[in-house]
This record gives sequence, structure tokens and C-alpha cells, in this order.
Amino acid sequence: MPEGKYIIVTGGVLSGLGKGITTSSIGLLLKLQGYKVTAIKIDPYLNCDAGTMNPFQHGEVFVLEDGGEVDLDLGNYERFLDVNLSSDNNITTGKVYKSVIEKERRGDYLGKTVQIVPHITDEIREWIKRVAKNSGADICLVEIGGTVGDIESMPFLEAVRQLHREVGHENVVFLHTTLIPVIGVVGEQKTKPTQHSVKELRAIGIDPDIIIGRAKEPLDKNTKEKIALFCNVPVEGVISVPDVESIYEVPLLLERQGLTDFLMKRFRIEKRNGLKEWEDFVNKVKNAKERVKIGIVGKYTDLSDSYISIVEAFHHAGAHLGTKVEIKWVEAEDLENGDLSLLEELHGILVPGGFGMRGADGKINSIRYARENNIPFLGICFGFQLAVVEYGKNVLKLDCSSTEIEPETEHPIITILPEQKGIENMGGTMRLGAYRIKIKEGTLAHRLYGETEISERHRHRYEVNPEYISELEKNGLIFSGISSDKIRMEIAEIPSHRFFIASQFHPEFKSRPLHPAPLFYGFVKASLEKMKEATD
Repeated sequence: MPEGKYIIVTGGVLSGLGKGITTSSIGLLLKLQGYKVTAIKIDPYLNCDAGTMNPFQHGEVFVLEDGGEVDLDLGNYERFLDVNLSSDNNITTGKVYKSVIEKERRGDYLGKTVQIVPHITDEIREWIKRVAKNSGADICLVEIGGTVGDIESMPFLEAVRQLHREVGHENVVFLHTTLIPVIGVVGEQKTKPTQHSVKELRAIGIDPDIIIGRAKEPLDKNTKEKIALFCNVPVEGVISVPDVESIYEVPLLLERQGLTDFLMKRFRIEKRNGLKEWEDFVNKVKNAKERVKIGIVGKYTDLSDSYISIVEAFHHAGAHLGTKVEIKWVEAEDLENGDLSLLEELHGILVPGGFGMRGADGKINSIRYARENNIPFLGICFGFQLAVVEYGKNVLKLDCSSTEIEPETEHPIITILPEQKGIENMGGTMRLGAYRIKIKEGTLAHRLYGETEISERHRHRYEVNPEYISELEKNGLIFSGISSDKIRMEIAEIPSHRFFIASQFHPEFKSRPLHPAPLFYGFVKASLEKMKEATD
């Protein structure tokens, strides 16, 4: 197969149309045909990465194997394609300009005037080609964030226009995602916003080959024909993506409308396989017979995208257990007054990651409630740390805390380790990316993973204080997972509890539709057992 095939995904009319899910779904379809696929997300913001961005503004910060803190869409790419991507798969304006300015300071441009075109666009184009080549992929998907017409997106659109010119029309497909609104009581699907968006794209020098029409209901025949006529694409290149129950249905929607066939023909490559295994998974998601109610006690619950990987990990585990996980969002601050009625009738409680003192007392109260009432509990990252704090407070009867919450606490049961101190850059003290973990045999963690050594991804700064480990374990809290250097505690559990486990790492980042994360699988299974016990 010829090298260097690219699918460029752009968005029009407005943001938030699901370009990431579209990109992920197309990648899956191509992968299931036996082609190696990689994906790049372009974010036009000036931040070098998503690490310092508030989840309320940008959703979840997804962490990659190499420690890269990236846009949540890369999480979707990894889940759909079942691959591990690198920091280079996320291109931001900040990264590009930083690279070009560093080259200018070194004198790499030999005294030339450094400009947006050609120097910035060359950097973007070469970056895309480098990632595609280094991945060994047959096809590279490139999603350009934002909306056509945004000032900050212009250099990226110009760069992919140049890429198309360089590698040839037969090796590049442009796919444009737009909104098809319905106006008034008549219910007519309006194509004018799409026409204007495509007009703007064509003015830049890009002619879309495929248009994805997002609407609440499927596009009717007349709408498709009108879009095809006015946007100069074949009717079979107009694809309808209505709202669906599960994002995992989208690949099947695209396949049924012939998108795979269209791409195969356009790229002059052959179609090889079907989607049987993926169809089976989607059927499990849609036809789950059991229902469990699990509470997520967090501080960003007004924006569910802040916890998107956790939500998807529940979908993966639930599908394999024939169970629909009904999530109840619980704002941690609402539990700080001691009224825990919001936790009643839950079959499981999860306390996710987070930073800072806001809501910490509410999370601790929810952990105590789960521990004392024998309710399945899963703590992640900050949830792991607060589980240790709660145990210290209420079992060991210590006036303890994390130094993140109370810098002058009498008993710093969670703290910065000595080797982390003295580092000033934001994120410098963070433990980011995949690390090896040793698991003790005979523990719950060992039963769930079936391994004595695993690799999981981290994003945290504070650690369990080694001075308190012995006392904690004497009183029933077992550290069943430790770092390979035997310095950091990674997994805590209470053997006497029906299911109480917490991890310093983020298991949700490596959960996949066909391979659910072991901790989530075990947690949902235990919650299901709790539900059945309550209804007997």
C-alpha cells in the first residue's frame, strides 16, 4: 500500500459537534479493515499542553504513556483504536510556536525573516508527516480543533492545504463535520449553515470530499441531495450522524451508510473485513439487563467531560457484565455538612482524582460512609490519598491530613516526598505517565489483575508518607501495590471489606471497550452483587 495517506477532519458552524468521536470511529473502521491507523489532534490554543487547564474550561486532562497531558479527544482515539499514543500526537499552537522560536534563536533560519507562512506552516506540516511516519501507520487521521473561520485555526488549515498539494489528491481526504439545524414547527432541516461553512473552507483552498451532517434525527434524502449539490460533493459522501444512545454506535452508523466503501474507493485500497466483534460489544452496551447505581463524588460534576474516561470505563466494564451503570453525580461540597442522604441507595461509591482542598471533607465523608456501611468503593488518585487520610482520622484516630489540604497538619499522612522538594516549574513535581507497579500475591488487586507486575498511568504530586505505613497496615489497611522502586504506595485495600480498593494511578486511562480496566470490572461486579443482595 502506498505510504502517506491522510484523512483531515475539520468542523464548521459551531464547536462541540463530536469531531473527536467521528475521527475515532473512522479510525476504527479502517483498523478493522486491517490497516494500521494513527491519529493526531490539533488544538489551536497557545498552551503547550492541557496540563494546567481547568477541567471546567476544557474537560478532562488525559494522560498518555509518556506522561503527556493532552486533550480528551486523544482518550477517545486510544479507546476506539486500542493504541497507545504519544505527546507528539497532540499538536498545539504553543508547541509549534515554541519550536519555531527556539529554531530562530539558534539561528537555524540563517537570518531569514521568520513568518507564519512558510515557517509556522512548514513546522505543522512536517510534524504531521513525522508522526505518521514514526507510527508506521498506513493512514493518519488529523483532527483540527475549533471551527473553520476561527483566526487561531488558520495556520493549521493552510498547513493541511499545503500537505494535500505535496502528497497528492489520491492520498488526502478532507472530511468536514457540520450542524444541520431544524428550525420552527415545520421541522425542516436547514442546510444553509453547512453551505456557508463549506464556502469558507473552499475560500481557504480546501474542498471537502465528505460531509458529516450532525442533527438530532437522520438526514432525509432531500437534505443529503441539497448538501451534495451546493457543496460539490457526491451524495454518497454526505453522511448522516444523528444523536445515538452510545458513542460506540457511531462506527456502525458510518459503515451502514457506506463510508468505509467510499474511503476505500477514494484511496484505491481494498476492503477486507466486517465489524462482528464491535457489533457484539455495542449490543452488550445497548441490551444490558441489569442496572446498578454508582455515585461519583467529585468537584467538577457540573461538567461530565471532566470525568469522561471514568464514564467510559464504566461503559466498558458494564458491557462485559451485562450491566448498565447509572451514574449519580454527587458534588463533594454538598456532603461537607454531614448530611449523607445523597449517598443512600447507591450500590457503589467512586471518589475520583482532583486537586486542592475544595470538597475534600465531603469526599472523606463519602469514603467513611462506604467503609462503615460495607458499600463497594473505588478511589482514584486524590481518592486514594483521601482514603488513607480517612483511615488515619477515623480508625487510627490521628489528627491527620494531606499537606496539600493542611500544610501544617500535625500528622502529614499524605505529603511531598523529600526528593520532590525544590522543584519550581508547574508540573515539575508531578508524577506523570506509565510506571511499573508490583502487586502482592493473595490480595484483591492480585485477583483482579491476575499479575504480580503491571503498568498504569499516573498524574499526581503527593504520596503516602512512609512514616505511617506500618501503623496503617497494623490496623487493617493493606498496601497491595507498590512502585517498582519500593518507595511509593500504589494500591490500598481493606481485606475485611466486601470491596474497598483505591489506586494512586488512573486505571480509567487504559480501559478499552473490548478490554475493560480490571479495577473497574471488579468494582462494577461488586456493585452488581450489592444490588442483587439489596433486592433479594
